[in-house]
Amino acid sequence: MTTEGIEGVYLETHNWGKAAKFFQTLGYNVEFSTPEGSGMLRNGDGPYLLLAEIPEDQKPEVQVVLKVADAGEFLADPSVEVVTPFEETHYGTQEMKVRDPDGRVWSLQAPIKK
Repeated sequence: MTTEGIEGVYLETHNWGKAAKFFQTLGYNVEFSTPEGSGMLRNGDGPYLLLAEIPEDQKPEVQVVLKVADAGEFLADPSVEVVTPFEETHYGTQEMKVRDPDGRVWSLQAPIKK
């Protein structure tokens, strides 16, 4: 089994409000937000943007999230460096992290099977 394309983009920001407003001017709508300074935005049926506010002394990072239909059926090719195997997240998915040949870390996310 392979991935099913881009599910979303995880973006860290120093200011949730300013970042959310920026993406809203580009056509995104806030699906939800939290008091801690994070939230999800969408533009139609495209991939989601998940914004998370971080402290000013940290460098904001970006991570592309690839969709996997079933974590139990997914088998990474031996040439793919698995950074972390599939683990349940606090936000209701299973996530695996892999590293590409240039050193970037990618998130693979699958639903939790019940």
